[in-house]
Amino acid sequence: MYDTYMDAEGAADDRPPVLVTGATGNVGRGVTAALIAAGVPVRAAVGPGPIDHVLDGAHVVGLDLLAPDTWSGALSGVHSMFLMRPPQIGNVRRDMAPFLEAARAAGVRHVVLLSLQGADRIPVTPHAQLEKWLRASDLAWTFVRPSFFIQNLTTTHAVDIRDRGQIIVPAGNGRTAFVDAQDVAAVAAAALLDPAAHAGRAWTPTGPQALTYDEVADVLTDVLHRPIRYTRPGLLRYARHAHDRLRMPWPMAAVTCAIYTTARLGLAAGLTDDVRVVTGRAPADLRAVATRERDAWTRRTENVR
Repeated sequence: MYDTYMDAEGAADDRPPVLVTGATGNVGRGVTAALIAAGVPVRAAVGPGPIDHVLDGAHVVGLDLLAPDTWSGALSGVHSMFLMRPPQIGNVRRDMAPFLEAARAAGVRHVVLLSLQGADRIPVTPHAQLEKWLRASDLAWTFVRPSFFIQNLTTTHAVDIRDRGQIIVPAGNGRTAFVDAQDVAAVAAAALLDPAAHAGRAWTPTGPQALTYDEVADVLTDVLHRPIRYTRPGLLRYARHAHDRLRMPWPMAAVTCAIYTTARLGLAAGLTDDVRVVTGRAPADLRAVATRERDAWTRRTENVR
């Protein structure tokens, strides 16, 4: 039985909803908004804790990937799903595969996975494990492998920038092809709106530039009109900082160390034209997004992934 939604004219809409996990996150909010704008019923899944943002027109459901009793309400009648790995989950086989099996049994046929740039070359990451599971399943899949989110600077690292005037990540001198989460959401939404055109495809949305963190600090210095410095910590120093100051659990800190190591090794610098190919418009650059979201570095901000 599908949920009953109301369209713009107030008429009942019995089409199967698209499930959006992580619907209150930077990408999930954008995916939800794009689907609603296209007239698609959305079931917006939110995890435990307070709901800080719900878009009008979405049917909100609670979903905890570690709590099977929350699965049926989220999955009932769903054929397509946007899947985001909760950052605290590192063991895909134990903590995500059971949910994916339940999704397949419930009738889900197409999964758009928020993965990671280079996941096909970094098998130890949870993103690569998820891709492997989906490839081996009988589900249709689309992998959206963004480069580093600009919004990591406005969420996870906002406190360091705001309160310490520092960017503290172990990326060395490597270049990173930063991307706007709104552009990533647009690519994911396109795949959900036209599954036949995107099934079996892996898209790597990036921004238009690959920057060192020294260059990022220069842009933020200009935008914020105060000095921002990149400190180049080593992995151990960063891991302690992430755990003690940024309140990351140790497994999450370890995953972020692995991800930043890709930048240090020069593996995060690749640029693509995928945002333009999929959406028909150019991706936003760092300066434009930093200007748009500068409030994140001038007011107190929770660490939200």
